[in-house]
Amino acid sequence: MEPSDIGILIVDDEASVRDALHKWFEFDGYRVDSAADATVALQKLQEASWDIVLLDIRMPGMDGLELQRRIKAIDKDIITIMITAFASVDTSIQALKEGAFDYIVKPVDPNDMANLIRNAVEQRRRYSGQRQVRRQIEELNNTDKIIGQSEQLRAVLDKVAAVAPTDSTVMIRGESGTGKGLIARAIHSNSNRRYLPFVTINCGAHTEGLLESELFGHEKGAFPGVMYRRRGKLEMADKGTIFFDDIGNIGEKMQMDLLRMIETRQFCRLGGERSINVDLRIISATDIDLVPAVRKGTFCDDLYYRLNVFEIVLPSLCKRSDDIAGLARFFVNQYAQTMNKGAMDIAPQAIELLENYSWPGNVRELKNVIERSVASARGDTITPVDLSLPLSALDGDNLDESGSF
Repeated sequence: MEPSDIGILIVDDEASVRDALHKWFEFDGYRVDSAADATVALQKLQEASWDIVLLDIRMPGMDGLELQRRIKAIDKDIITIMITAFASVDTSIQALKEGAFDYIVKPVDPNDMANLIRNAVEQRRRYSGQRQVRRQIEELNNTDKIIGQSEQLRAVLDKVAAVAPTDSTVMIRGESGTGKGLIARAIHSNSNRRYLPFVTINCGAHTEGLLESELFGHEKGAFPGVMYRRRGKLEMADKGTIFFDDIGNIGEKMQMDLLRMIETRQFCRLGGERSINVDLRIISATDIDLVPAVRKGTFCDDLYYRLNVFEIVLPSLCKRSDDIAGLARFFVNQYAQTMNKGAMDIAPQAIELLENYSWPGNVRELKNVIERSVASARGDTITPVDLSLPLSALDGDNLDESGSF
């Protein structure tokens, strides 16, 4: 972790202590803020993420021990360090028993504090690594399942199985809502990088300038108002996989920058001069065919060929109607559990309606329809009248008063 990646919050009712510590840590490159009491500190903990919190034990109102308990309830991995006077060393020992990393005695020695913070940063780095591994394992075990037995889906999964163990660059193409992100994660989860980061960047959700900063990161002072160094998505994905969603929406400059990174596996943060090496797998996705854009010259042909080493095309949901019943039942079970509705089913007549609908929004639209239907269902079985489909799909002549054909 770079110092700028570490956030330190100082909580002390003495302004002189807050100011001195703030200057020391800021000089060393950390992200720093301070609070004069526990109430302000708790507010700042809700507004931003913090890695290390320095707590004065004796403060008006809520003391440091109680504040530490509140902090650990928010995030047990936040490192707390107690600042104490000689008279309250016993209380500091109590704080250690309740999860404090260490304590330091006033008046604070700069060298002792610097060593303590370095040790705390190393501990935080280990926590982050362990949490990342836990998250990756959790994702492997609990990621949304790819549901279906249709011939079209089996062909897609055969391609996933073939390419996942390799390090080949993959382009996934399909209409919006067909599950391109799910397929990208399945490739990563079945690769040799499965326990390392999977980082997504939505290229269509940012302006080109913001996308550049998100991807490459920036140095302190790279542009007005930038007070801290920031790692970009590429650094976060090092040794793992980066997924460029909606890749067809990047502009000409970003295309050239991305091509250069792919060719060299190097880049510089914005405002920086040091080259940063990355080892990562690249998966991209688009809901349009980029070949016409390449022919028109609006999408760089070299970048297209670099990204499209192995192509997977996802079928629209209307072309895999055999999977609709399984998907619908899966989503019914999922939302019934999250909404504490108990066991629920979906009537055959409702399944028939779903199978005959065109699904312009694909699986995402089906998922939304089922979520609304589970929320509004009057019983433990979803009937046609519970489905929030367009009127063209719900032909009133086919329904009786009970919602059955």
